[in-house]
Amino acid sequence: MPRGWSAPLLWAGLLLAGLLAGGCGVGSRSALAAVPGGDAERGAEALRSYGCGACHTIPGIAGANALVGPPLTDWSKRHYIAGTLPNTPENMLRWLQSPQAIRPGTAMPTLGVTEEDARDISAYLYSLGRN
Repeated sequence: MPRGWSAPLLWAGLLLAGLLAGGCGVGSRSALAAVPGGDAERGAEALRSYGCGACHTIPGIAGANALVGPPLTDWSKRHYIAGTLPNTPENMLRWLQSPQAIRPGTAMPTLGVTEEDARDISAYLYSLGRN
């Protein structure tokens, strides 16, 4: 390597490593934010009433131990929703209300989840995995 190149390359490498490390947590920090207007207790009830446990394993929801969809354990630590959307409360609300519009053909059905119920369900799910 030519003399004088080592310091610029070192700085470029450190910058690249920092950018990559920062990008690894896409969505996870903002997912820990409170869901405006959401209530986790009402969210647990909404999860039961929409029958979410018929497809998902959901901690704290009796009988919710199915494996059609992904388990919803440690939701606040997930990076993506449906493998495509950064895990943020805003994206979660969109997904719960219109999964087929976001990812056509997904096994997740459009259940007619109201905005209020979506906020409550999100509040419950984002409470999972917080330490």
